[in-house]
Amino acid sequence: MRNIRVAILIVFLVSECTFCLSQTTSQAPGTGEQTRKTSEPYKGDLTIFDSAGRDERLQINRVMDILGIAAGKSVADIGAGSGWFTVRAARRVGHDGVVYGIDINSDATRYIEKRAHKEQLTNVKTILSKPEDPELPARSVDAVLLLKTYHEVANPVQLLRNLHGALRSGAKVGIIDRNGNGEDHGVEKDVVIREAKEAGYHLLEQYDFVKADQMDYFLVFTAED
Repeated sequence: MRNIRVAILIVFLVSECTFCLSQTTSQAPGTGEQTRKTSEPYKGDLTIFDSAGRDERLQINRVMDILGIAAGKSVADIGAGSGWFTVRAARRVGHDGVVYGIDINSDATRYIEKRAHKEQLTNVKTILSKPEDPELPARSVDAVLLLKTYHEVANPVQLLRNLHGALRSGAKVGIIDRNGNGEDHGVEKDVVIREAKEAGYHLLEQYDFVKADQMDYFLVFTAED
C-alpha cells in the first residue's frame, strides 16, 4: 500500500508541474514581450528596394486601393526604408494629404528626406521612431502599411498597441509579408493575425495576390473599439 501511495503522489506532483509549466508558457503572449524569432533589421544599401518592376510585382496600386489611400488622406509607412512606398503614397494623396515615412534607422529617414526633396514632394514627413513605437501624433492617420517589415519587429504586440492611438476612425492597417519562421525574413500569417488580435485589432480582409509565388500575403486590420 505504501508503494501505491508513493506512486500516486509522484503522478500528482508531475501533473502539477506540467500544469504550472503550461500556465507559464501560455501567459507569455499576454505580456507583449517577444515570443518568437525575428530577423535583423536591414541596414544595407537602400536602393535595393527600388528594383525595376516592383510596382507590378507587389501590385502596389491595388494595395493602396484596398487601404483607401486617396487624395487628402494621411498615411503612415512604418519601416519605410528607402521610401519606396512613401513616395508612391505621397503622389496618391496629393497636396492636401500627408505621408509619414517612419523608420528606426536614421540613414533611412535622411534618405527619404532627400528623396522627397528631389522628387518635389512637400507632403512627406519623416519620423525617426523607436522599435516598439512609431511615435505618430494622436489620431493622425487614415491608413498604415508595414511592407516587408513585420518580421523584423521584435515586439510587434507593443508596436501595434502604441499605433492604436494614432489611428483615425475607420483607419486600416495593412501588413504585407511572406510566410517564414521569423528569422528568415518572413513570418507565418497566422502568427501575425494572432499578435494583432492580442494588440486589439480585428482582421478585416486577407489576400494572397501580392507576388505570383504565393509566398506573400496581405492582411488588413482595423482597431477594435
